[in-house]
Amino acid sequence: MTARRATIERQTAETSIRVALDLDGSGEFSAQTGVGFFEHMLNQIARHSLMDLEVHADGDLHIDDHHTVEDVGICIGAALKQAVGDKRGIMRYGHAYVPLDEALARVVLDFSGRPGLYFNVGFTAEKIGRFDTELVREFFQGLASAAGVTLHMDALKGHNSHHIAETLFKAFGRALRSAVARDERALDAMPSTKGSL
Repeated sequence: MTARRATIERQTAETSIRVALDLDGSGEFSAQTGVGFFEHMLNQIARHSLMDLEVHADGDLHIDDHHTVEDVGICIGAALKQAVGDKRGIMRYGHAYVPLDEALARVVLDFSGRPGLYFNVGFTAEKIGRFDTELVREFFQGLASAAGVTLHMDALKGHNSHHIAETLFKAFGRALRSAVARDERALDAMPSTKGSL
């Protein structure tokens, strides 16, 4: 069985990022980004997808968190794309509903090769601590574009912005876990009638 791992490094004038992941891990997580709430959210992805995830980011936090969060999303997306390879034998689609108290999120994704984020989320606050809630969308936009996935994210209920954000990250992890799972009935098949993704 081929290992489904990837390491991505990205250097720009704004950030220096290194991401390593293993799709067939156990949910192990480590991060050093300088953005505490963001690390808490990344941990939700690792735990609920059961992929091992390491993230090290040195960004221009003296300006704000935007470049760091966006570029980590790009790197995780690129690592996912590399780790799934030609997508032969994966389930391809994944979806999840996740509640957290009053909040409820739905995430549906497709390793289609056609990047797209469809984000229907209304936060009730501009910040969670010092974290700008608009960066949740920026993170997933970068990830979806780099991974080549179609990603639908809907906050169905909620009034606490922390809860809303956390349900989105958890639901993404759960949907990802389903989408990259090996299809035991079609391990050598391409999950597309076109023959490629």
